[in-house]
Amino acid sequence: MSTLQLNLLLLSFVFFHILHLATVNGVAIPTQGKGQWQLLQPNIGIVAMHMQLLHNDRVVILDRTDFGFSNISLPNGTCRHDPTERAVKTDCTAHSVEYDIATNTIRPLFVQTDVWCSSGSVDSFGRLVQTGGDSDGERVVRTFHPCPTCNWNELPNRLLVRRWYATNHVLPGGRQIIIGGRAQFNYEFFPKKTSADFSTHFLPFLKDTADKFRGEENNLYPFVFLNVDGNLFIFANNRAILFNYRNNTVIRTYPTISGGDPRCYPSTGSAVLLPLKNLEAESLEAEVLICGGATRAAFFRAGQGTFLTALNTCARMKITDQDPEWVMETMPGGRVMNDMITLPNGDVLIINGASEGSAGFEYAVNPVFAPFLYKPNEPVGDRVEELNPSQIARMYHSTAILVRDGRILVGGSNPHGNYVFKGVMFPTELRFESFSPPYLDAQLSHLRPSIVSPNNQSYSNLTYNQSFKMQISFTDGTVAPDLISVTMYAPPFNTHSFSMNQRLLELNNGELRHSDNLTFEFDVRIPRSPFLAPPGFYILYAVHQGIPSEGIWIRLIREENEISTQLLN
Repeated sequence: MSTLQLNLLLLSFVFFHILHLATVNGVAIPTQGKGQWQLLQPNIGIVAMHMQLLHNDRVVILDRTDFGFSNISLPNGTCRHDPTERAVKTDCTAHSVEYDIATNTIRPLFVQTDVWCSSGSVDSFGRLVQTGGDSDGERVVRTFHPCPTCNWNELPNRLLVRRWYATNHVLPGGRQIIIGGRAQFNYEFFPKKTSADFSTHFLPFLKDTADKFRGEENNLYPFVFLNVDGNLFIFANNRAILFNYRNNTVIRTYPTISGGDPRCYPSTGSAVLLPLKNLEAESLEAEVLICGGATRAAFFRAGQGTFLTALNTCARMKITDQDPEWVMETMPGGRVMNDMITLPNGDVLIINGASEGSAGFEYAVNPVFAPFLYKPNEPVGDRVEELNPSQIARMYHSTAILVRDGRILVGGSNPHGNYVFKGVMFPTELRFESFSPPYLDAQLSHLRPSIVSPNNQSYSNLTYNQSFKMQISFTDGTVAPDLISVTMYAPPFNTHSFSMNQRLLELNNGELRHSDNLTFEFDVRIPRSPFLAPPGFYILYAVHQGIPSEGIWIRLIREENEISTQLLN
């Protein structure tokens, strides 16, 4: 490491914020430098390259298998034997773990095939379906059922082609679509239901967006969102389409993102579908936000030792408008390899990453330690706020997910062959931490609702367009009835700065009724269509003045006699 690089790294750790005060119901709270970090585990044994929260409040974490021994052993002398493995032929360490949020403990899991740069989503039954990877894992589908003793089940050759750096999304009918991957300009479905499913489907858009600049592609891990009309918004490189996957038709082509810079891997930014609202309106709006990334040639230049400044812009577009245009905004600084997490109150947390370089091993410098909070409903120019920084660099292969209590779990960064911890600029990172956003500040606890019913243990099975009664309570009488909302969140599969299948909906709720002095009851309606929310498990939150409750799990199911399987699948 050069003296300049060392000095820059040390300066990145220095953080002193001047606190400015605002008022919420007369309580002074800081408006800058907010949020709290906590180290949960000094060593979870593996690099958190992929993470998924399941409905038993446990997080499944995956790392690649071909980098040598991890730091956690498999139980009972279990070993992985692979004569084709590049690192070690017999490996008795785990490359997947399960993190129990309630007990803050780790359980090693056995995964046989290489999940490096793979993809996944949770199906409508709550089962994690994880697809592809590298080497012996490139055509494997892996499934994991949430239970105290469950382990990975691996299904070889269930993918038609190699899927490496692909994106998955759950469809309204419950299946997953798996889009793209390195040198794969096509998509396929899982599970296979019809004869047509046993062929891949060519998508020219993926080929057209593949850069050929000295090894860059910039269309890997494309950003995919289910639009409110049941079609897919697909963004790759710097362009986007609205795609009807049922008949392989591009419905519309969106404008190129302003400035023309790439935003997908390896020029890795991130993206979210902003919260869906007014769900009973005849014409619904959907809006996409893309932040960060790297300029074209950043990957190539990083390989030469020159680290270009990351993009400091966000681009926002209403994808349902007749004549949509990108609206550009500016973040406090440049950011590449950033994760974007939709919070229960509709704000977006921008976390992890670096301010210079590109995605790749040691291809970026100057970590960005402080998360940014993006508030979609504020005026342009007042939407982004810098929060309290971590002290851990989260570079390539870092991850972040929202859990039911409102915290963000953060792990991973820069795995090296044989888990190198010294002699490199950014060592392999096994520490696991949480970030509590400003809404979890103790000074706001009197504003925080608690959900009395439905009961979290029931995993209430709810159907489309169904109304149900919800009860919430408060610790004191500081309640603003007009500032209560209910949101429903789909926990995503997070890897490489994109959270696949992430989705937040603001549900329609009726007038508040007093049950007793500090308890209120009101009616809530589930979305009317799986186009708005595919079937599966969601976290339900009550939000008061921007302060969310602890969430409860619900399961959204569909009644087959009300839905055309042919249309939805």
